[in-house]
Amino acid sequence: MPTYRRSVVPARAGAAQLPLVAIVGRPNVGKSTLFNRITRSRRSIVGDEPGITRDRIYGEYEWAGRRYRLVDMGGIVPDDPELIATEIFVQAKVALEEADVLVMVVDVRTELARPDYELVRLLQRGGKPLFLAVNKVETEALANEAENLRRLGISAVFPVSSEHGQGVGELLDAIAEAVPEKQGTREQGTKGAEDDAAQEADEVDEAIEDEIEEGGPLVAGEEPDHDQKKIRTHGEFEQRETSVAIIGRPNVGKSTLLNALTGTSRAIVSPIAGTTRDAVDEVVEFEGNTLRFVDTAGIRRKGKTKLMAEKMSVVMARRHLEAADVALLIIDATEGVSASDATIGGYAHESGRSVIIVVNKWDLVTTARTDGKPAADRDIFEQQVRKALKYLDYAPVIFLSALNALGPERKGMARVLHEVVSVAQERRKRVSTGQMNRFLERIDFQRAPVPMAKRIRIFYMTQAAVAPPTFVLFTDRDIKLHFAFERFLENQIRETFGFKGTPIWFKVRARGAEKRS
Repeated sequence: MPTYRRSVVPARAGAAQLPLVAIVGRPNVGKSTLFNRITRSRRSIVGDEPGITRDRIYGEYEWAGRRYRLVDMGGIVPDDPELIATEIFVQAKVALEEADVLVMVVDVRTELARPDYELVRLLQRGGKPLFLAVNKVETEALANEAENLRRLGISAVFPVSSEHGQGVGELLDAIAEAVPEKQGTREQGTKGAEDDAAQEADEVDEAIEDEIEEGGPLVAGEEPDHDQKKIRTHGEFEQRETSVAIIGRPNVGKSTLLNALTGTSRAIVSPIAGTTRDAVDEVVEFEGNTLRFVDTAGIRRKGKTKLMAEKMSVVMARRHLEAADVALLIIDATEGVSASDATIGGYAHESGRSVIIVVNKWDLVTTARTDGKPAADRDIFEQQVRKALKYLDYAPVIFLSALNALGPERKGMARVLHEVVSVAQERRKRVSTGQMNRFLERIDFQRAPVPMAKRIRIFYMTQAAVAPPTFVLFTDRDIKLHFAFERFLENQIRETFGFKGTPIWFKVRARGAEKRS
């Protein structure tokens, strides 16, 4: 059976032993901005709309030679009867129980209200170190105003500006003094790794900003430039874990599947489409393999995204997909395969992700069907899926009901984990040049349905990279492979070597082309 351990982003050895600092507060006071400032990332989506953050978002930071975990959560409004607010409160209580230190964030420009006092009483019950971060203090006058907020009953008050970084250092110093140093929390030589991580985060942030500002493809259907695809070499896959992105349209059961796979209530689940905004990730240990599942926001058409938070969540979903090894494409069995499903599957295919198709809510069209129609046939439904997603003919299809994971669907969850491990191994498989050349000798290319003008002669071929498997063909002509020839060669490779669940890329090199150029 799989075992679950709490996720930390980024994953590091010994992260579970790090002290955890929880950022809490009412909606729209700047918690996510403070989280991003401390972790030097943009892990949490930030905007002017209240209630953007809903799930728990974990990160990690280093201060004065010690490492800490940090958790951001949705804005807490005690006793709010709304469904989403109630679920946010449930998620927040989990984080508060885990935390070693609590940081309550308030907005200096907003008058205190009854929920603020109720939240303080709730936080003080645990007896944990509690700090008040008065946010958006950017002038001397506002700093004086921050002192008036001591009436909340919290003695440790720190005026800060999350956006500009003012006062954050003093807050982190106080946190460090309040937390006893645990064995393993002090890491030597982390400066270089931190700088590399910060540089990588900045590059991703700039790309996201450019995509939004330029009106780029939030849910683009354009074909990517294959010449710009990143080819990963064999040495890049000495990694400890496999990243799995759970993708699909809104409200198809992605968060429910994450909770079912991890055996927790990690992600907020509701019948309201678009509940998930920030990507939520959790780690599962399964048969000696470390699998990091990332629940992404539902991807919808550009015209359907109105709020900036929705636009950002779609962009982040695309980014997390492109950073994953395997994608679980979730399809709602009650609705069948839609054009949006095909588009989202195309993103995974074109970006070189391995794909597993998961048909969710299968019980609603079989055993739990209530509309009087006969139960759906699995083979016929799979044929319909294959027809709509022809380019994903290499992807295995799994039928399950994530909502009933603890019942008869427990085997379905185990199959998902088995398939993820299997597909990840196929993705990193390497075929030697000798094997490929012996393979070429056995293939009758005259059977390929290709016009004579588009035929080429392959002298030899080699696998240049993995993840996805990329083969370089050394030919007599420097032309793009005809679609039919590429499909024929791909099918022959799959029949001989497997590569289940992963796309295969080809590059053509004309022999002697470099000398002629």
